[in-house]
Amino acid sequence: GMARRGYDWIFGVTALRCGKVCEEDTVMTTPAWDTLISNALVFDGSGGPPRQQDIAVKDGKVAARGHALPASQAERVIDGQGKWLMPGLLDIHTHLDLEVDLEPGLPEVVRHGTTTVVVGNCSLGTCFGQQVEGEQNPIVDCFTRVENIPKSVLQKCVDAVNWGDTGAYLDHFEDIPLGPNVGVFVPHSMLRVEVMGLQDSISREPTEAELMRMEALLAQAMDQGYLGMSTDGLPFHYLANEPHTDQRIPTQFAGFGEMKRLLKVVRDRGRVWQTTPILENRAKAFLYFMLTSGRLFGKTLKTSALSAVEFVLAPRASRAFLGFASLANSRLFKGNIHFQALGTNFRVWSDGIVSPLFEELESTSKLIAKEYDDVEGRLALLNDPQFIAEFRRDWHHGRRGRNLAHLKARLGLPDLLVVRELDRMIFDGAPVAAWEGESMQAVYDRLERYQRGYSHDARSDAEREAFDAFPRPISDDAEFMLHMMRAYDKSFRFWVDVANKDKQGVLPLLLHKNTLPGFNDSGAHITNMAFFDGNLMSLKLAQKDSLETVSTMVRRLTSEPAAFFGLDVGTLEIGAQADILMIDPQALSQWDDNTSREFIFRELFDHKQLVSRSEGVVSQVFIRGESVWSEGEFTAALGQQPLGRALRAA
Repeated sequence: GMARRGYDWIFGVTALRCGKVCEEDTVMTTPAWDTLISNALVFDGSGGPPRQQDIAVKDGKVAARGHALPASQAERVIDGQGKWLMPGLLDIHTHLDLEVDLEPGLPEVVRHGTTTVVVGNCSLGTCFGQQVEGEQNPIVDCFTRVENIPKSVLQKCVDAVNWGDTGAYLDHFEDIPLGPNVGVFVPHSMLRVEVMGLQDSISREPTEAELMRMEALLAQAMDQGYLGMSTDGLPFHYLANEPHTDQRIPTQFAGFGEMKRLLKVVRDRGRVWQTTPILENRAKAFLYFMLTSGRLFGKTLKTSALSAVEFVLAPRASRAFLGFASLANSRLFKGNIHFQALGTNFRVWSDGIVSPLFEELESTSKLIAKEYDDVEGRLALLNDPQFIAEFRRDWHHGRRGRNLAHLKARLGLPDLLVVRELDRMIFDGAPVAAWEGESMQAVYDRLERYQRGYSHDARSDAEREAFDAFPRPISDDAEFMLHMMRAYDKSFRFWVDVANKDKQGVLPLLLHKNTLPGFNDSGAHITNMAFFDGNLMSLKLAQKDSLETVSTMVRRLTSEPAAFFGLDVGTLEIGAQADILMIDPQALSQWDDNTSREFIFRELFDHKQLVSRSEGVVSQVFIRGESVWSEGEFTAALGQQPLGRALRAA
């Protein structure tokens, strides 16, 4: 509250002391505050108990907090009775650096209470400019398959780039009507491209001069206020343009020596390393993660890594990561690593075989590498005997037979994390209406019966026609999927819960001392996933537990990540930037994110996108004191007025 704080209104009329209003017989000529939000239950981001309080805002900052603040002194009064009020939420893992220059208001995150986003993750970003050189277009080349964004959409983003270095990139945010605040990582893949060029960055080691140049550019960016550096180690992150479609993104060609030298720049300045694990070599992954150690490397390196989720095929993976974090963060090693956690089930949609999941299989990655409209090219592969044999090996790897791969999978330590069980694949955009909402396994079982002579099992003429087109007899689920791809290409959609199934075990992960909520990937995989509302689901899971847990979760979504990344947001302290969220707890308790996904056409991209909706949950959103979302509608300010700012790490 206002305990032991005194504020004299600039018009000399009234003083607030100890949370009480001292009345005076002076006449107000101008309202003391722009906005007063009264009677809300306030979670201030500290993690302490919530309090029924009023919050006053003046000139974009929190001006007063207390009880029964006088409504007469505010230009605008909002009744918060029955609502929760908290600092605006941080989305710590996004790829909105692509969208922000096309639609600076970033409405798809703002509507869910996000007022600060972190970009430049996974070694990818735009802070060095277009980086186009001849036929090489690195932003399109790197983002297309890694983040599953069509090239036509990415080219719109590239065309919007009008800067050429890291300083100009941060400065340009002052010239656009930015909605949420933006914090930026230096993306390692783009840093390598900037110094070495795309071709050399994936074909050779840097020279000493090039390494020194990378160090200098990184140090300059740190001095400009960048949060740190991001890298990536996931084995299914490939380039998208010929002749490099079988090559991974540049960061993955860096050796340990290069990583150590560049991260020393980050370490020395107390900044953050954002990274993903080297999944194909767990021992190597943990070796790289040990770069967090202050004991081994002289000073602790703050590290934010992906990810703490309960994979359906590897339920022990999160325990291994968190066990490692406990060891690395111990007094023995003096590390500071956390794993980002997702606040909901990890549901991923696929357009045919095109999704981030199937990049993990060598065979299906070849299909995904084909140009978006190259139906004939994909069909030629699907009918190639050599490809078919390769696909069948991939599809069945670890799933059957007496072999080590199958044993490891049964023990929860599979070689592959891509789900290939038809009972987990649920149609959502089925080519036959009767299949909508069904598992592929249910369709497969009916197909088998149909082929054995039970023709009445076909639910419609359309299903009968579809069944007649399948190979007869259908041999196995690999043959089923091959036919689906041949017959329908990308025009059938289905989803799979690859992790956090039924949200079991999610809350303990969100609250674990070595995790941080926020693995939302907002702005990426535009047809495959939509976790823009992931932070709201974290709050809902906390709500089911207790108000005390809600208070803890608010801290984990606001002041805690702000402190970790060195950002001056995430609190409701007097004088803080007034980024404020108000939630209807009743609506939150009744909301289900899995029934609130929509696949819509966005004119911004001239393409469809999977988005989240949380109707009724978020009552108000303020950025720098300006209302941007009010009772289910965006205000005129969002995307028209400069509100947020480029956050420079301190």
